Amino acid sequence: MAFGDSLLGLAKPRLRLGVTGLSRSGKTVFTTALIQNLIEGAKLPVLKASAQGRIARVRLAPQPDADVPRFPYEAHRAAMTGEERRWPDSTRRISELRVEIDYERAAGWFKGPATLTLDIVDYPGEWLLDLALMGQDYKAWSAQAVADARKPHRRASARAWLDDLPSHDPEGLPDELRAEAASELFKVYLAKLRADPEAVAVTPPGRFLMPGDLEGSPALTFAPLDLGHDRAPRPGTLAGLMEERFEAYKRVVVAPFFRDHFARLDRQIVLVDVLAALDAGAPALADLETALGQALAAFSVGRNSWLSSLFAPRIEKVLFAATKADHVHHSSHDRLAAVMRQLVSRAAARAQGAGAQVEAMALAAVRATQEVRIRQGREDLPAIVGVPEAGEEIDGQVFDGVAEAAIFPGELPERAEAIFDPKVHWQVRAPRFRPPLVEPDAGGRLKPPPQIRLDRALEFLIGDRLA
Repeated sequence: MAFGDSLLGLAKPRLRLGVTGLSRSGKTVFTTALIQNLIEGAKLPVLKASAQGRIARVRLAPQPDADVPRFPYEAHRAAMTGEERRWPDSTRRISELRVEIDYERAAGWFKGPATLTLDIVDYPGEWLLDLALMGQDYKAWSAQAVADARKPHRRASARAWLDDLPSHDPEGLPDELRAEAASELFKVYLAKLRADPEAVAVTPPGRFLMPGDLEGSPALTFAPLDLGHDRAPRPGTLAGLMEERFEAYKRVVVAPFFRDHFARLDRQIVLVDVLAALDAGAPALADLETALGQALAAFSVGRNSWLSSLFAPRIEKVLFAATKADHVHHSSHDRLAAVMRQLVSRAAARAQGAGAQVEAMALAAVRATQEVRIRQGREDLPAIVGVPEAGEEIDGQVFDGVAEAAIFPGELPERAEAIFDPKVHWQVRAPRFRPPLVEPDAGGRLKPPPQIRLDRALEFLIGDRLA
């Protein structure tokens, strides 16, 4: 399929952009805002083709892949700009949308009108983390999952599963009901991790929490066992059964996603709620660093040659974006971006060594707040003001979804490496704000909502293809 994509790209330039994000990072909002800003001709000063007036028209095109659901752009846009002004529901499956960009080439032999076909592939972050399983066997994955569950910051969520774990003898008979019981308790633990307001990463398998038509299948009915260091699964045992199903999960779920979708990507953006991780503390940040490192290791990264683009395309650019930059004052944006860079620094160095470009930044695809300064005692503090969602609580006050609130979000670390210091807790107040109220223009049209560095992200991801 990649070979066919590349041949088509020789006749008509094409780019496949993967968009994913970890828990509550605003992936659906980002994808919707990206499309809206392009289609509606928003001012994007850092996107050179836009700033230079070389983008003539952007339009939606028919769905490229018959077996992939269409990204419901119109419904998500209506949710944010309609009377309710609510954030769109997060997607729990892969989806795709094709956008065609008519533009004028800036210079060179091919100067003149051209069209870039941009395929935006939106998929859950849990699926990205699943790719790390491809390089693991059941014993290694099981040992890691058990060790992670026993960490102090995860122990409460995992208690029921950990208490049940000793009752499952790895050398016992491969009992179906016992396998189902163990799997269900493990899934409850994963669901609790995901439900935590400060959760930033989850333990794979990600499809356990979004099974779709595989619900109840053997490929989704397994769990880690406490094998110890000197014991490997043997056929005819409970551990052997779990190992078979772990391998089936990789074969039935992970490998097809990699082959049919992931391996076809040219560029990738990974969205991360860094503010929630900072508020959760050093252990959560360490988990996040590991998850992002595993994610980047899953990418086939590097600079594409003509031959590799035909037979084995690589992801040339990866952008890690700390979202919700509008939840802190602009004076903290550089620090937020520095924390993002710190979290991916080791993994990024390996990718850059392979010829890929890796960038980290702070952004807000939709800006839901404005900046103010507030007095607190004798201090004049940089703050933000917005409309908290109904039910949000700040300093004991529960909001109704109508009243505004001005808050001081807190201090971000001056030195990014300090985030892993267990003695320091970076408390960040980042309530959920409603989408901004966007007034129609003189012609009655709603303009795209304000954003922070969305144009810079676009310049990094697709700017070179619009040159």
